[in-house]
Amino acid sequence: MIATGPRLGWKGWLILVGLSCLILLPGISSLPPVDRDEARYAVATSQMLATGDFIDIRFQEEQRYLQPAGIYWLQSLAVTLTGTADDRAIWAHRIPSFLGILAAVLMTGALATRLYGRQAGLAAALLVATSFAVGFEARIAKTDAMLLATITAAHFALMQIYLKPVGRWWRPALFWAALGTGMMIKGPIILLFVGLALAVLLVWDRKLAWLTALKPLWGVPLFLAIVLPWYVAIGIVSDGGFYAEAVGDSLMGKVGESQQSHAGPFGYYLGLFSLTFWPGSLFFAYAGYWTWCNRKEAAVRYLITWIVPGWIAYELIATKLPHYIMPLYPAMACLAVAAIFVPGQIRAPLWVRIGAGLYGAVWLAYSALVAALGPGGLYWIEGRVSPMLILAGVLIGLAAVATLTLYLTGRRPAALIAGVVAGGLGAVTVYGNTLPRLETFWLTPRIVAAVEAHGACETTRLVTSAFREPSLVFRHGPYDTLLADGPAGAADALAADPSCSLALIDAAEAAPFLARAGTLSLTPQALAVIEGQNYSNGDEMALTLYRAGPAPTGPGE
Repeated sequence: MIATGPRLGWKGWLILVGLSCLILLPGISSLPPVDRDEARYAVATSQMLATGDFIDIRFQEEQRYLQPAGIYWLQSLAVTLTGTADDRAIWAHRIPSFLGILAAVLMTGALATRLYGRQAGLAAALLVATSFAVGFEARIAKTDAMLLATITAAHFALMQIYLKPVGRWWRPALFWAALGTGMMIKGPIILLFVGLALAVLLVWDRKLAWLTALKPLWGVPLFLAIVLPWYVAIGIVSDGGFYAEAVGDSLMGKVGESQQSHAGPFGYYLGLFSLTFWPGSLFFAYAGYWTWCNRKEAAVRYLITWIVPGWIAYELIATKLPHYIMPLYPAMACLAVAAIFVPGQIRAPLWVRIGAGLYGAVWLAYSALVAALGPGGLYWIEGRVSPMLILAGVLIGLAAVATLTLYLTGRRPAALIAGVVAGGLGAVTVYGNTLPRLETFWLTPRIVAAVEAHGACETTRLVTSAFREPSLVFRHGPYDTLLADGPAGAADALAADPSCSLALIDAAEAAPFLARAGTLSLTPQALAVIEGQNYSNGDEMALTLYRAGPAPTGPGE
């Protein structure tokens, strides 16, 4: 079943890179910092560059030990190379995420090409690039995009070894290097995804001999050389605190109970899959019967073990987020295109065809949701109508209908093209055009603009109480932003440096703030009001920017 046809030439790779950039780049610079995780990563990276401490990770004065240092190093490199350290440009912090997704897309294309031919390689890569969850992760500065790249690289190398144990040294080198890099990005998560697949594969095959091609005698030292220096250093610097928080609280805590209200029942990922892997979810679902019939093929068997154990494991883990099973998408894309491009198609029985029709209706419903997100989101949140977004929504809907119609009528390569068009339009419309325009959600840029307009000093210290989002700390600066303990604490901080400080106070806490300010002989002057919604918690906010006014004059003065 392994393809022997033409591979992707340099023109094919260039086309794939160009299309991926067209799909993934819009919005990467116009989308403001996203609370809360992205902004925390950006703040910690900024402080790492400012202090020169690349071992101990901090958010302001707090230790940030949820993840290893790898992603902060990559963001630091991106910020340094682009010369944006003083600009607090979030797009520079997002470069590693974009490159991580691009690497995963290209490796998916290379893998599918090796297995099923050139057309399958292009199609599989673009199904990953256009998937809804991937589009979001490519545009935010977190760990998940680079984690996807490292897991895809590890599986890419391991699958080559499995299918042909005798081969070049680069395959085991890539495998161990990917494991080590993944450990530096997000800790042992990569071992879960790769280790579960390997364990199930070994049980299924009952063959161990091919594992010697992994070259563990020099591969394990390579892995340790990547991982040990920082892991030892942080253990010493934190006196073991990193391991207690990252492994004990964060990693193991997510298994037993949901964290940060990110809970969901068993079947959570199955329920969201049609949207998160849209539009590729249609092709993967329709490849199910083909996959079952071809499970004895070595390549198909490997792809199954890449997907199924990891999916089940994450359904069992208490803490759930939609993007957690994203590392399974490359394997899903490979199976999706295999069912289209492999010769000798299998005619499915009637019950499978009926199920396909029913799922097609479900997929179309999700397609309608994606089509409506752009124009509907802008109207619902901002009260504005955009003819351009309406047109884009109509085109997405038409492309989705064409995708399903073409597939069910047997024109499956054409259906892939229509699906990729729908997915690309959806990503550009939602992430590139709609989200950046939702000013109601983006309070931080308006707050920073107000501070810059009214600050009386070269460096203005901003004291904030109710609005404590990391995006504000990033955009205004971690050393110039004080997260006060309540409105009274904000008044105290304003009084401590009245000439070069401003206070940001929500309407709900204005009375206690002004009362405390009065006892400190301050007469705060309102400078600007910023209204909107803190989308992190859903709170409607009316934030007033105050400066300390002159002390009141007594009688006769």
